[in-house]
Amino acid sequence: MAARVDPDRSEWDVIVLGGAAAGENAAQYATQFSGLDAVLVEAELLGGECSYWACMPSKALLRPVDVLGNAQHVPGVASLLTDHVLDVPATLARRDAVVNGLDDSSQIGWALGAGIDVVRGYGRLDGERSVAVEMAAGGTRVLTARHAVVIDTGSCTTVPPIEGMAQARPWTSRDVTNLHEVPRRVVVLGGGVVACEAATWLRALGVAELSVVYRRTELLPREEPFAGRMVGDRLRDAGVRLLPGRSITKVGRDDPRETGVGLPHGGEVTVWLDDGSTLVCDELVLATGRTPNTQDIGLPSVGCPDAGFLEVDDEQVVRAVSGHWLYAVGDVCGRALLTHMGKYQARVAGEVIAARATGHSVAGAQSGVRGAADGHRGNPQVTFTDPEVGSAGMTERRAREAGLDVATAEYDMAALAGTYVMREDYLGRAKLVIDRASGTVVGATFVGSGVADLVHSATTAIVARVPLSLLWHVVPSYPTASEVWLRLLETYRAQSYA
Repeated sequence: MAARVDPDRSEWDVIVLGGAAAGENAAQYATQFSGLDAVLVEAELLGGECSYWACMPSKALLRPVDVLGNAQHVPGVASLLTDHVLDVPATLARRDAVVNGLDDSSQIGWALGAGIDVVRGYGRLDGERSVAVEMAAGGTRVLTARHAVVIDTGSCTTVPPIEGMAQARPWTSRDVTNLHEVPRRVVVLGGGVVACEAATWLRALGVAELSVVYRRTELLPREEPFAGRMVGDRLRDAGVRLLPGRSITKVGRDDPRETGVGLPHGGEVTVWLDDGSTLVCDELVLATGRTPNTQDIGLPSVGCPDAGFLEVDDEQVVRAVSGHWLYAVGDVCGRALLTHMGKYQARVAGEVIAARATGHSVAGAQSGVRGAADGHRGNPQVTFTDPEVGSAGMTERRAREAGLDVATAEYDMAALAGTYVMREDYLGRAKLVIDRASGTVVGATFVGSGVADLVHSATTAIVARVPLSLLWHVVPSYPTASEVWLRLLETYRAQSYA
């Protein structure tokens, strides 16, 4: 039977509640080799937050910033630039192309081509293996899963309980990635990845007065401290006002109104800070963390609280529900709020579901599933700021908190031949965190232009637990930034003999 949109049936082997990237992967991996069938239930755009309002549009906005920044510092190219600012209409048009004009027809085509049905509507759990769907066209349908239900309802921007905040209709991550007009004055609340990336493209697009307010003393607090310092220095150089150690106590707005995603949400915004000072802006951007979309999805019908993250085991089974039929992947399980990690969790869940449904050993699944703990040990991430920040595994602080006896090695990436060829004023740094007991890398951080491509090698070393004695024989190409691996190992050896 060919897959369809809103098919006239009520039973599938697998129901995926939420059709974001992770949910799509769960459906695919549960069905592709097993003979099972699956349906995606989605009320918004198939493909979810990453495809339309997060990863893809943000990187589309940041790519021109990166290209222009490097070109300005390469002799032979810099002299050809007649204007050192972005073409804003072209940048926004490219962003629109990347998100396919907020049209999910290509994602629908992929699902149907993979033999996965799609039901358009808002789904809620309705007891064991049951999902009630408020259909987009009206009415309610009840769907039943023979084997499993997978929750992939994602997350949304956290709105902090600050006086006047909600009423002021601040911009969320959806607004700032899909902006249609560039405001003259913007305040960003938060100091993490979303805040730093948004500040990078907003300033490049021409925001004249840009302030970033954050409670901690450093940006990117989950990374090694030098990463946040280096990103902060570049933002200051670009004219961004950083306000560390500050918080917002009150917000007021003239004529707040709902005008649509990425459009002005009213008049002038006044922001009161905890030191008594005020900021005035045209838009206030919230980058204050994520809240799982688990409220109002029927969790009480299966004995779970009606909100919060869903605790899962290493097979992505929801711990609070017995019977091995309810799984959660992506942001809702809170393990790593990153698209690629959500998709990894979905691959694990999909193969576990298929193995259980067909009577096979979970360990014998296509990728030899041993549980998601392996992949979470690597947990790679790239922050596409200027400079880029790429990391995998644990920071030194986290490793020590975990009780490991660690040593570290750091190296100035600007001292590499490969980075010097990239640009003479290259700015970067790298660090390895090494577990002395096992002689393996448990964490790596790279800061600098183009370091995103170094992260996978670090992830491989961490997940595979490659001993340092073997890493010595993994020869980096010359002259490339990957030579930093050799320099880090040399640094560690020199420290060991000191």
